[in-house]
Amino acid sequence: MTDFDNIRPYDDAEVREVLDRILADPELANAISKLKFPRLHRYMGWLLRPLVRRVLNRQLSQVHTVADFQHVVERYMSGMIGNTTTALTISGLDQLDPKGAYLFISNHRDITMDPAFVNWSLYHSEANTLRIAIGDNLLTKPYVSDLMRLNKSFIVNRSAKAPREKFKAARQLSAYIHHSIVNDAHNIWIAQREGRAKDGKDKTNSAVVGMLTLNKPKTMDFNEYVHALNIVPVSISYEYDPCDAAKARELYQQKTTGSYQKEEHEDVKSIAAGITGQKGHVHVAFGEVLKGHYADDDDVVREIDRQVIANYVLHSSNCFAWQMLGHEAKGLRYSDRQIPFDADKLPEAKAAFEARMAAIPDAWRDIALAMYANPVLSQQSLQVENAS
Repeated sequence: MTDFDNIRPYDDAEVREVLDRILADPELANAISKLKFPRLHRYMGWLLRPLVRRVLNRQLSQVHTVADFQHVVERYMSGMIGNTTTALTISGLDQLDPKGAYLFISNHRDITMDPAFVNWSLYHSEANTLRIAIGDNLLTKPYVSDLMRLNKSFIVNRSAKAPREKFKAARQLSAYIHHSIVNDAHNIWIAQREGRAKDGKDKTNSAVVGMLTLNKPKTMDFNEYVHALNIVPVSISYEYDPCDAAKARELYQQKTTGSYQKEEHEDVKSIAAGITGQKGHVHVAFGEVLKGHYADDDDVVREIDRQVIANYVLHSSNCFAWQMLGHEAKGLRYSDRQIPFDADKLPEAKAAFEARMAAIPDAWRDIALAMYANPVLSQQSLQVENAS
């Protein structure tokens, strides 16, 4: 494991030292007070920060292992789910072995909540929690990096520039993922693409699958190596995206100017919005382990995409957006077999969604609507493909 020291999560022996370092960092208390009490923080941050630090010290005083730390995280997560979702439902997990080790490859809508909801699902089914892939571009502050690695995140090196450095980093990542599953029997989460699917089109980047197989010995069959990774596609759907307006703004600027320049620490702001924003109904759908015959990376990509799209649960917001863009409503479902929806509440839900879209500037609105409508298009396209 020393081959992975620069990217791996912290282990139990490191937990207390890292926690003490984090708790001494004034930026952590400042960030939490700003996140939990945004209005009060503006005027009374000087008073809130020492109170937050005192609470953190008390809550973390008995934390000595990674499992201890995740118990604390679970309490925060439970509060967040209660405050920002109307429901959290899960499907497909009962078909997997809770003692097994899987490579979960999911669609990517939210920086932190995607793996968090998958992790929550595993935690409450008494399965091993995840080692989570996170790009080093998100680790702009030392305390953020420490917190992520305490919560079993491992680092994806995206800052490498030279081709040789990029290849070396990708091969190390490939080896670490294989080692985690095959040798450590530990679950892994990775997104199907770098960056969120801001347009609502869930498509696996073939480079991700290519990275996974970089560690394959030349003497080993490709199909055998893929099977050893126990790949499980995961579809996460949000009734409401807390970052929908921000994503639409970014896509609009890219469309009209040809580029978009992120503000400093913009990803950290997106993380905060994703955590605290209202998400409505969230569904996590676990697919089936990839055990077919795959001749190459493209075959694997096609199967991941097929399962992600087929298992994606459409919310009423997706169908409303489809109709608001002028598409035919015939054949649309306002629910999935996993999500019964009260038809009597549809008018109220539609009014709420229309009000949400009306709050987005006119120039960006159709982009935001397409973000919600594209999962409908993806499923209809898959149905046509399957019928042909």
